[in-house]
Amino acid sequence: MTTPLRLGIAGLGTVGVGVVRIVQDHAAMLTLRTGRDVSIVAVSARDRARDRGVDLSGTAWEDDPVRLARRDDVDIFVELMGGSDGPAKAATEAALGAGKAVVTANKAMLALHGQALAELAEANGAPLRFEAAVAGGIPCIKALTEGLAGNAISRVSGVMNGTCNYILTRMESAGLPYADVFEEARQLGYLEADPTLDVGGIDAGHKLAILSAIAFGTQVDFEGVQLQGIERVSIDDIRRARDMGYRIKLLGEARRTDAGIEQSMRPTLVPVDSPLGQLEGGTNMVVIEGDAVGQIVLRGAGAGEGPTASAVMGDVCDIARGFTLPPFGQPAATLSRPVRANVATQCPHYLRMMLRDEPGALARVATVLGKSGVSIARMRQYDHTGDDAPVLIVTHPCAPGDLTAAIDGLAATGVVNGDPVALQIQTPA
Repeated sequence: MTTPLRLGIAGLGTVGVGVVRIVQDHAAMLTLRTGRDVSIVAVSARDRARDRGVDLSGTAWEDDPVRLARRDDVDIFVELMGGSDGPAKAATEAALGAGKAVVTANKAMLALHGQALAELAEANGAPLRFEAAVAGGIPCIKALTEGLAGNAISRVSGVMNGTCNYILTRMESAGLPYADVFEEARQLGYLEADPTLDVGGIDAGHKLAILSAIAFGTQVDFEGVQLQGIERVSIDDIRRARDMGYRIKLLGEARRTDAGIEQSMRPTLVPVDSPLGQLEGGTNMVVIEGDAVGQIVLRGAGAGEGPTASAVMGDVCDIARGFTLPPFGQPAATLSRPVRANVATQCPHYLRMMLRDEPGALARVATVLGKSGVSIARMRQYDHTGDDAPVLIVTHPCAPGDLTAAIDGLAATGVVNGDPVALQIQTPA
């Protein structure tokens, strides 16, 4: 008879409880699909007394997750604590060092320490799986490492933070300013303890760095991701974008170019009628472009108990079946150091500014843009606000660096009040 597969779960928050429920509710199904009985033998969490709505009466408890990771009766260490360092990293290293399989949802740890953990896992013959770390229940890592293994990937893009997508779509649908919807999201429990991880693009940047490494066969390079959050996106920007046939999304893009790898996570205008433009609420979407398959679109719940626990259990089932791969799709020793592109791909931009209502003001702005190599495709002036006039400019494709130089130059004109808002407009592959 095949030996049972024994799990040790560190972290009994929303996702950890979801994993417990799946194992308990679908025990017979898991056995049929994997050929092994899957059980939870031990857990670790901060508070033993808390009622989590699941039965843990027959399960051993470890206060120290590192001790849990080293238990002789644990075959797979399931790390669901979170945090790039500290107990999560120590326990993961302990499990891998002991040759135990690890399944984790910890994108921050992988984005910062993925290469070292992959090397440790392979050195000890220990599977390291992390489908749940990116885009919740969407199997995008499995798609890249398995289904699309025969493709040279040129670009990976998508909306990878449901909280930001909720805020932006809620602002549009309710006509509410950013501050009001941010507070609403906080009250609903959608934001991380440190909200900057969400609205600053950091959480989504971690996910993009992981996907980029798998797509392009490079070491994870989170520091190479250009980050811009959604904090400065106003309700006016959302309305103006819609008038032009666009919606604003916190869009991640990683692409291979002749100059190197580009990675960015920033608010971007996408066409209303595109798959990304139709994405609502907390849903995530990942778009992958390969030379053989063309473009595929993966869409689904990006967070939450069920979707993320589903991804965890997908990894557990693969290990139960004896199916393993190198963590990033190819041996860690073959992952190259990414060459960061020094010049970003040119694209059109949306530029909004408050212009002093005086003769020649627009001419001064146009002159500065022209000297920086930025050509104007469209320009529109809206109703005055006191002595200032809101002006919207859409540029022809230009390098982001040229636009940055132009924005710096606008301050010296004396006709622009405050800091302009500049957002990229998505371009097709």
